[in-house]
Amino acid sequence: MKLKKRYLAIGLVIALFLTCQSEFFEFRTRASEMGKAITELGQLEPHFHTYESGGHEMHYVHVGTDTLPLVIMVHGAPGSSSNMLGYLQDQKLTSIAQVVAVDRPGYGFSDFGKAERSVEMQAASIKPILEKHVFQEEQKVILVGHSFGAPVIARFAMDFPDLVDGLVFVAGSVDPELEPKKWYQKPLDLFFIRWMLPPAARVCNQEIIPLPEELEKMLPLWKKITCPVILVHGGEDGLVPVGNVGFASQKLVNSRKVIVDTLQGENHFILWSHQDHIVEQIIELIDE
Repeated sequence: MKLKKRYLAIGLVIALFLTCQSEFFEFRTRASEMGKAITELGQLEPHFHTYESGGHEMHYVHVGTDTLPLVIMVHGAPGSSSNMLGYLQDQKLTSIAQVVAVDRPGYGFSDFGKAERSVEMQAASIKPILEKHVFQEEQKVILVGHSFGAPVIARFAMDFPDLVDGLVFVAGSVDPELEPKKWYQKPLDLFFIRWMLPPAARVCNQEIIPLPEELEKMLPLWKKITCPVILVHGGEDGLVPVGNVGFASQKLVNSRKVIVDTLQGENHFILWSHQDHIVEQIIELIDE
């Protein structure tokens, strides 16, 4: 009986491991499927690019004409460029801007499963996209970051203020004091446990553990952000407290304009549930 129980336990562990490694938990979409989803509604043909940055092989999707303003969409944790599919499909947006959705390091097809714990390095990894798709000084660059993507675009604007013309934080997690510290985060990062996690979940945990410290490093740098910033947040966000909006508003002392856009009664997933509204905010920055 004991032997049977032992084999049953081993079998359950193996089954759990195999389930966690399935495509369902990858949070990414193959280029062929994504390309089809983008064009089936009459959208322009997307292009998929890879490049090297900071020791990472980076991947992103591009839709639109290179001579237009550039909008870069940065996903949260976990996630990938496929989270931005609706924006890549949005012909109202792509009629006035080229739109890029990037896979952050460790997600999608950017070194999948290999975490980058430094927000500074993640921000720097976006810079080659601008170098490839911005040819004239008058071309505007707007960065949109959802959840974990918000500190990444904030750090980019801190380190490269002359390259950014506007930021949109969507449910942005930027206040180190409001970062939840869960008891299970560090145990899940132990080697004999993390190998069982789906790669995207493993990366998510590995970058969230040091996030409070990374946000602390950014505290003296907020004054370097000079471009307009729009803060879009759900009033009932249970994952990233709406207090992040007040923090950002106080820190953006040198921004030319700060717009607080609190959506009452809404949750963390406003990136998708309020896409049209967020597109309007992006267009407002382009027309600024």
